[in-house]
Amino acid sequence: MELIANLLVQGAQMALVVALAPALMGLVRKVKARMLRRRGASIFQPYRDILRLMRKEVVLAENASWLFRVVPYMVFAATWVAAALVPTFAVGLQFNWTADLIAIVALLGSARFFLALAGMDVGTAFGGIGASREMMIASMAEPAMLLAVFSVSLVAGSTQLSTVAAYMATEDVGLRVSLGLALVALVIVALAENARIPVDNPTTHLELTMVHEAMVLEYSGRHLAMIEIAAALKLLLYISLIGCIFVPWGIAGEAAGVMSYPLALGFYLGKLAVGGVALGVFEVSIAKMRVFRVPDFLGAALMLGLLGTLLLFVSRSL
Repeated sequence: MELIANLLVQGAQMALVVALAPALMGLVRKVKARMLRRRGASIFQPYRDILRLMRKEVVLAENASWLFRVVPYMVFAATWVAAALVPTFAVGLQFNWTADLIAIVALLGSARFFLALAGMDVGTAFGGIGASREMMIASMAEPAMLLAVFSVSLVAGSTQLSTVAAYMATEDVGLRVSLGLALVALVIVALAENARIPVDNPTTHLELTMVHEAMVLEYSGRHLAMIEIAAALKLLLYISLIGCIFVPWGIAGEAAGVMSYPLALGFYLGKLAVGGVALGVFEVSIAKMRVFRVPDFLGAALMLGLLGTLLLFVSRSL
C-alpha cells in the first residue's frame, strides 16, 4: 500500500510539471506585456496554442527522414524526464534516487543534440545556422553548468538532488562565496539554454538573430506542439532546479507526511511565480546581445563556476 501511495505521489509530480509549464511561459509573456504597457494575452494562452497545434495537420518536407519525425517526441520525453526528476514540492519520492545532477545535464544534452540533428536534416539554410549556433552555445554552457554542479555537490557531498536540497535547508551551509558564484553561473546558463534574452529572442524570426527558432522552423502541427511543450518544460526545470538548490525552503522532507504536501506545493508555486516575474522583468530591462558576444557572456559563467570550485578546493586544503 505504501508503494502504491509513493507511486501516486511521484506520478502527481510528473503530471504537475507538464501541467504548469505552459502557465509559466504564459506568465513570463504576460509580465513582459504589462511592463511594456500592453494588455498582453492570458497566461493560459499557451494551452490554447498547444491544443490548436495538436489539431492541425503535420506538413513535412519531401526530403525529411524518419529522424525528423521522431525528434520532437524524443526531445519532449528527455526534457519531461529531466524536469520530473527535479524535486518540486517534496524530496524522497519514489524515483528521487535517480535525480542526479549529472544525469539531468546528460538528458538535456541529448535533447539538444537530437534537436540540432533535426534542424540539419531537411537541409535548409535556417536549420543549419540554428544548429551551428546552438552547438556553439552548448560547447560553453554545458561545461559552465557542470562546474556549477560540482561546486554545489562539493558543498553537499553528493550530486543527488534530494540530498543536496536536504543539506541546503540546514544551518550547516551558511554564507559561501562559492555558492553565490555557482548561482550566478547557473542563472547565466539557464538564460542561454532556454534561448532567452540576452542570448536569444524567443519571439524573433529574423535570420540574423535566430538560434532555437531556426532549428524548428520546418515543424508544424503536433510535432511543433511537442517542441513547444518541451521548451516550456525546460524553463520550468531550470527555475525548479534553482529553487531546489538555492531556495530549498518549503520543500517537504522525507519524514514529512502527506498532509505537508499542500503547503509545500504552495511554496513551490510561489517560487515559480517569483521566477517567472523576475525573468519577465529582466528581459524587458535588457537588450539582446550580438551573436558573437554570446561566448563572452557564457565565458563569464564558465569562469564563475571554475572559481567557485577552486575556492572550495582551497578552503578544504587549508
